[in-house]
Amino acid sequence: MKKQLITGFLALLVSLSLIAQEQQYLVFEFIKVEPNRVLDYLEYKDFLAEVHKVSKSEGHIEGWDFWSLQSGSDLEGENFQYVTVTYYQDPVKMMNGNDPDQLVDLAISAFPEMDEDQVRNKIRDAMDMRDLAVRSYMVEVARTSDAFEFKPGMLASFDLMKAVEGKFQDYERAEKEVFLPIHQKKIQADLMENWCFLRTALPTGSEAKSTHLTMNIYANYLQFFNSMEYEDMEITEAQQKAVEAGLNSRDQKWVYLATLETLVR
Repeated sequence: MKKQLITGFLALLVSLSLIAQEQQYLVFEFIKVEPNRVLDYLEYKDFLAEVHKVSKSEGHIEGWDFWSLQSGSDLEGENFQYVTVTYYQDPVKMMNGNDPDQLVDLAISAFPEMDEDQVRNKIRDAMDMRDLAVRSYMVEVARTSDAFEFKPGMLASFDLMKAVEGKFQDYERAEKEVFLPIHQKKIQADLMENWCFLRTALPTGSEAKSTHLTMNIYANYLQFFNSMEYEDMEITEAQQKAVEAGLNSRDQKWVYLATLETLVR
């Protein structure tokens, strides 16, 4: 009996370890670039992609995306043009991800023909041409089961949510138990590619503009519009009530539609 308990405990530890390893941490950065500096910033984007390739090879990050915003309701009236998403394996690496000295070291490794002053000047110039108005540190709570792989040209809907005060747990339960199965059905019907549900990884107060984010991935516009028309004809009355309760447990603050331009994996 004692041996069985020990074996079961070890199995639990292994299971928890695997879950921890699979959990993702993501940083979303919503960026606004001065109209007369867009081409310069896109050139810097290519520079940054090479830097992130080195960062991934050295184990600092798991991946990086650069998305071009197509439409959406603006946060605080800002006209954002781009979103970057950086993926991390653990929260410590995520919080260290914006270390300027580390960025310089990685850039020198990616571009050995550049010296430190040249790298710092290039990064400083890029910072001057853009306004990074929103940076969100997120942790993945749930995702669909699929064989999805990111590719340039894919579409994403970034839906920023705020859980209704007093219904935080209700909202998360609704996303995992009600909405995740709906998105899984869409994937099986070839109406979307991937869905994940994220919560802010840092403590937030009642005045926080958003507490969660869903990331909905589509192969192209045809799939996106077909998905918008989807109606589950098999949904029961009880399931419909669960959907309505889930919708009432959160406030959908902003929605952005974006196209994937560049990625590092």
